[in-house]
This record gives sequence, C-alpha cells and structure tokens, in this order.
Amino acid sequence: MGQAGTRPSAPHDQRTSSAYIFGAICPERSVGAALVLPRCDTHAMQRHLEQISNQVRPGAHAALILVRVVWDTTSRLAVPSNIALLPLPPRAPELNLVENIWQFLRDNWLSNRIFSASDQIVALCCDAWPNLTDRP
Repeated sequence: MGQAGTRPSAPHDQRTSSAYIFGAICPERSVGAALVLPRCDTHAMQRHLEQISNQVRPGAHAALILVRVVWDTTSRLAVPSNIALLPLPPRAPELNLVENIWQFLRDNWLSNRIFSASDQIVALCCDAWPNLTDRP
C-alpha cells in the first residue's frame, strides 16, 4: 500500500502497439455491437456502421452519438438507412456518456497490463466487450 496521496505503481512498458474498440450499445435492449481493429479510420467506421445496422431490429432506427472525429464526420461514409448520426457539440465532453463505458472497460478488464504481442491486446479487448454487454 502506498503513501496517502500517491499513485500506486503499475506495470509499464515503453513499447507501443494499439487496438481500437469501435462500440455501440442499445441501453433499451441491452445489446451491443463492437469491432476490435488495428486502426481508427473511415474504413473502420464504415465496417462499424454496417455491424450496428445489422443489430437494429427490423422497422427500428438507431441514433448513433458521435464525438466529431475525422472518421465519424467524413462524407465518404455510406450511412445505412436505419441509422441516424448525431454529432455532439464541440468542446462538450460531459455529453459523451460513452466515455463512462470506455472507463469501465479499462478499469475492469484492460488497464495495468503488459503484453508480449499485439494479438494479446486484441484478444483481451474481444473478451472485455462481451463481459460488458453481459451486465445489465
């Protein structure tokens, strides 16, 4: 146990490799759609929109809240007809409620680990998402 007012030590490594979780959750139905991908770009966002579209019930419409990053707002996206994109206003992080989900994932399954290969990062992310969506 550390001294009061200090951060606990955690494993760290100077090498970098990343995986990105593109995720969407329907709180009413307690379902989610996610992809774990090696990069964030327009192609990845397009794949994510297609996956979300496949999860929307027939006759229903999904509202997808976006944070206005380049791959979210490009006109090159082919937005499925059963999805509406709703960008958040600029400089309003308090409105981005999905940040609570990302923090919960980090706190419970993804933080303070060292990996020997990027495949382990992807596998852990792929395991973390169903752990999240299995919770009410």
